[in-house]
Amino acid sequence: MSRHPIVDRAMTDAERQARHRAARPAGAPLIRIRRPIDRRSQAQRWDDSVATLLDQQATYAAWLESLPANLRDSATGEALQAIVELDLADLIAVRPPRGFGRD
Repeated sequence: MSRHPIVDRAMTDAERQARHRAARPAGAPLIRIRRPIDRRSQAQRWDDSVATLLDQQATYAAWLESLPANLRDSATGEALQAIVELDLADLIAVRPPRGFGRD
């Protein structure tokens, strides 16, 4: 769905800039929010990701243990069982390559 034009002709760059400046309150500072830079190395991010996966797998295993017997054959029970049965030992053993002297 297209928007209806504000005026019958396209605005010039100067008109667009003037409208933008008029919309901002006078004297108010422009606040820009930036996401913090992740300064961890690639290897550290890999280790953190694997640790998160292991933690989630343990959480799902506890959920599966507390699941009532009549729900173990349901779609939820089967999905939890599949997650618990995943072998994450290969991920733990993998060491990412060191890159270009930055790690």
